[in-house]
Amino acid sequence: MSRDKRGSVWLGVAGLVLNSKGEWLVVNKRYGGLEGKWSLPAGFVNGNETVDEAVLREVLEETAVNCRVINMIGFRSGVLQGKISDNMAIFLLEPTTDEPIIQVQLSELYEAKWIHPTDLLIDETASVMLHELAAASLEVGFPTIDGVDPGDIFGYTSYKLFIK
Repeated sequence: MSRDKRGSVWLGVAGLVLNSKGEWLVVNKRYGGLEGKWSLPAGFVNGNETVDEAVLREVLEETAVNCRVINMIGFRSGVLQGKISDNMAIFLLEPTTDEPIIQVQLSELYEAKWIHPTDLLIDETASVMLHELAAASLEVGFPTIDGVDPGDIFGYTSYKLFIK
């Protein structure tokens, strides 16, 4: 999605995929401010999806790893150049298979691999967000609440809450 189509309020998602060995699936971006750095698979939410659907799509597109959502574990918000509200929902995910095979989306990434968070803490090529997540307790999060009916007043076609 181009910057023009996103307008002045951006909503992105990032997926922290945790495998059975305690390693995280991280990607090395080919573009933008994170070029050459390890970060989480991430991208923008499309108009026809919820944030949890978007994070599963983005991880799959970038790494070919199918996942399920465990919890929303964070939310990042900032303002770019005093004019763009840049927001990101961060989810804890787990692969749907025990040892998923990573296939890198080479148009966007140099590499994707499993790295233990203790190694990311000391890796100078890891993003600031990865450093903060590696130092945090990820056991607490906001689980997805499906099946809530907000009524017809707004015309939602999909509706979910993330509340702890």
